[in-house]
Amino acid sequence: MAVDEGTARVDSWIWSVRLTKTRPLAAAACRAGHVRVNGERTKPAQTIRAGDEVRVRQEGYERVVVVTRAISKRVGPPVAAECYVDNSPPPPAQHEAGPVARRERGAGRPTKRDRRTLDQLVGRPDA
Repeated sequence: MAVDEGTARVDSWIWSVRLTKTRPLAAAACRAGHVRVNGERTKPAQTIRAGDEVRVRQEGYERVVVVTRAISKRVGPPVAAECYVDNSPPPPAQHEAGPVARRERGAGRPTKRDRRTLDQLVGRPDA
């Protein structure tokens, strides 16, 4: 799969080191622009080498890793952890995520006034 020794496709590498659950998810993230290699948006077939910085955006959180070894086959978690250096910032704390609107069980569907109040609480703009 690798073009030459020491390189791998970026989608295959992201999947191999367990940053995504499946390879199609890794390829879709590349196509959607959620993966950057050395600061540039990338396509799934772009090759990476040791020393490249890979940024993967997942669920509002960005993982920043530096490639130490390019692999194209999925390996176990201990071996995968040796293939990159994780420079990611710590994930945001739960309390920083913002208030969660809760309704009492059995309260039914919110009225228009309730919905506007909830939107104001969460910080959504008026539609």
